[in-house]
Amino acid sequence: MTTDRSRAFSPMVMLVLVLVGCVSLAGLGLLAAYEPELRSGDNGQGHALSRSAVGFAAVARLLEESGTPVVMRRGALSATAGEGLLVLTPALGTSPTRLSDIEHAGPVLVVLPKWVTIPHPARRSWVRAVGEAPDVAVLKVLPEPWRQGLTLQRRPGSASVRLARPDGRPVGVQPRIENLATLSGPGWIPVVVDDAGRGVLVMNQKTGVYVLADPDFLDTAGMKTLAGARAAIELLSVIRAQGVPVVFDLTLHGFERSLNPLRLMLEPPLLGATLCLLAALILVGVQAAVRFGPAQGQARAVALGKRALADNTAGLVRMARREHRMAAPYAEMVRAEAARAVGAPRGLEGDELDAVLDRLGAASGASHRISNLIERARAARTKADLMEVARDLYRWRLEMMRERR
Repeated sequence: MTTDRSRAFSPMVMLVLVLVGCVSLAGLGLLAAYEPELRSGDNGQGHALSRSAVGFAAVARLLEESGTPVVMRRGALSATAGEGLLVLTPALGTSPTRLSDIEHAGPVLVVLPKWVTIPHPARRSWVRAVGEAPDVAVLKVLPEPWRQGLTLQRRPGSASVRLARPDGRPVGVQPRIENLATLSGPGWIPVVVDDAGRGVLVMNQKTGVYVLADPDFLDTAGMKTLAGARAAIELLSVIRAQGVPVVFDLTLHGFERSLNPLRLMLEPPLLGATLCLLAALILVGVQAAVRFGPAQGQARAVALGKRALADNTAGLVRMARREHRMAAPYAEMVRAEAARAVGAPRGLEGDELDAVLDRLGAASGASHRISNLIERARAARTKADLMEVARDLYRWRLEMMRERR
């Protein structure tokens, strides 16, 4: 039993394979260029892409649902976002220079870390709290000029916290905060305080930077109740102007947008050049696909061998317009070749040899006489005369040699 294997490499199959390869390569290039932004970021850390207990994805989602513009900062911001509230959520161990190097025109809120966590053994993106971070480690994320004289206090136990402005205006109620953290120090102004008058949200008098002492007012753990969610929104509205966006920084957690060469080629203004290059590659591929036969190698500029010598000589004769002068030498060469073929005596030359060849030609039924052909060759004056006498000489030679065989 035989099987037909001819369609395994049919043009349609090869075209499909090429298209699949091109699409796969293009997809791989896009993933490589935009991989940082395609990551979900739900890794359990304390940032706005994390849905863990210490993450801030819940408050970002709540702000969006309530109509507040939300921007995830991965790099340079637009002019509109540059006026918004920038929320920085540094993790334990973040270099304080990272915060001091950030430049932002609008208000800046720094949410201090609180918990030491480990990944959950059974649930992906979840974490477990193993304890509170030391006060020194928490304040160390702030630049040195900011934390001079700044003190972090903790209230042991779990209790409800009623937030208010220093003048007594209520901000909201957080039903349950464990080991509430507050801040105080020279040069720091309380903006939002707890029911005991201690600073929960404070502002630096020199820089205007806001610092939230306890992240549980904004993280997922503090958003699990309706009252806690309302308190978080009210807390942010204290320092956010109406209508401006809330910008959550992601660069401190490794989600910074990198301008790699591949991404630059896929975005304006270099996108036009990339499309032109792609069109040129497609045209080259089409030309290679429809070309018949193998590619011809490039010939030498100066050819070698006898044929090259003959071609060069013929070119010189053609340039000098002396082609008709070749008729007589060609006729003598044909006569000598025919004489050798028929066995004519070697001593014969000129008219004597012509007479012998004419008699042999007449006996064999030749259509021309060599003596007449010699005269015509000597009398040739144009290229047409040369071609005509050369044709008759060639026919006469074949007739004489055929008679010999």
